[in-house]
Amino acid sequence: MSAAGADPGDAAPRRARGWLPRSMASRLYLILFAGLALAHTLSFSLLFYERYVTATSMMLGNLELDVRTTVAMLDRLPADERAQWLPQFKRRTYHYLLSAGEPGTPQLSERAQDISQMVGGVLGSRYPIRTETVERRPERFQIHLTLSDGRPLTIEVMPSTMPIAQWLPYVLAAQLALLVLCAWLAVRLATRPLEQLAQAAQALSPASGGKRLGETGPTEVAQAAAAFNAMQDRIAAYLRERLQILASISHDLQTPITRMRLRTEAMDESPERTRLLDDLEQIQHLVREGVDYARSAHGTAEPAIRLDLDAFLDSVVCDYQDTGKPVTLSGRAGAPLVARVHALRRVASNLIDNAVKYAGAAEVEVARCDDGGFRIDVLDRGPGIPAEELDAVMQPFYRLEASRNRDTGGTGLGLAIAQQLALSLGGRLSLSQREGGGLRASLWLPAQGRD
Repeated sequence: MSAAGADPGDAAPRRARGWLPRSMASRLYLILFAGLALAHTLSFSLLFYERYVTATSMMLGNLELDVRTTVAMLDRLPADERAQWLPQFKRRTYHYLLSAGEPGTPQLSERAQDISQMVGGVLGSRYPIRTETVERRPERFQIHLTLSDGRPLTIEVMPSTMPIAQWLPYVLAAQLALLVLCAWLAVRLATRPLEQLAQAAQALSPASGGKRLGETGPTEVAQAAAAFNAMQDRIAAYLRERLQILASISHDLQTPITRMRLRTEAMDESPERTRLLDDLEQIQHLVREGVDYARSAHGTAEPAIRLDLDAFLDSVVCDYQDTGKPVTLSGRAGAPLVARVHALRRVASNLIDNAVKYAGAAEVEVARCDDGGFRIDVLDRGPGIPAEELDAVMQPFYRLEASRNRDTGGTGLGLAIAQQLALSLGGRLSLSQREGGGLRASLWLPAQGRD
């Protein structure tokens, strides 16, 4: 589709979803907690609103009854006795002053107007009133009137809701903490089967059987676990069948090849005899590599032992040096490794052989990783491998015709075997271009290999 025909609304949903967390657990947690917190906030808001309405109604009702009685009593008391009665008439939201009060403005809020009209209706025409606003925040207004003896009386009103109990914020905090805990538990229970499924899928490899999932829990989870276990069994059976076919063919070919070699060697010396022997040697080498590749996928048969990785690599490098091969070792692991010795030796030998064959020399480096594992690098200064083919050369029977052709004896199985054995050891193998030219083969191994 051309750019002109693209729907501009297609990009909007992608941008709108950009603020969402990437993981499903985070998204579920956000949705659950936001929903529960919103419902909790709405409940508290309604509760406080109802509390405000109730408190206002109570204040108006009490004020209506109280003003009539208080004004009548103060009007009948002698002027010198009125002051001692004022504390008896004091309330939380209003009280009485035997003075003209404070100067204010005639601009009243809607609530002040309602209260003023209510007081005026209660007192009637006998006590004319005048209401003024003294403060707006917090709201405070005064109702002025004059008693029968001409003395001023002021009703100071301070409308407010019922005060919040000191323990209420702690209860609110505890409820929010409970909401967080419940949301976390709900998300944990919902996403744990997915995490287990992802871990089982990552552990699945041709070299070893993956971890089987427990077929328990909710119906959907149990069905997904059963389907994964069945898929895992089918993949394992399919791989075993393929590898068994390869191993059987490679093994059965060795007998006729040996007979052909014996018959060829009995022939008179001739150029044809030499070429036949070379072809048979290549075929026999390919057959042996095929058998080794089939066996490498089942490397778990060898038991894992605890070994000194520095001493192990030193012995491997010394074997090459004894035969005159330019192989060097640098770095230190500084810790023991639990692994299968023969499988690890085959991986290291394949990588070193590859470097020596195509570069003339190999450099082996070992180091300890931050996660406690180990890294073994085999470096060379050969022609290297193009970046676009670094992954392809790890596949069986893949050769780079420019340098790894039949004349060099390459079968395309050396790196594939190393890759299979690295997986069986619980590690991984990768290739990269070396700075300054050449190839770097990196083998990562965990401190505790697979049993």
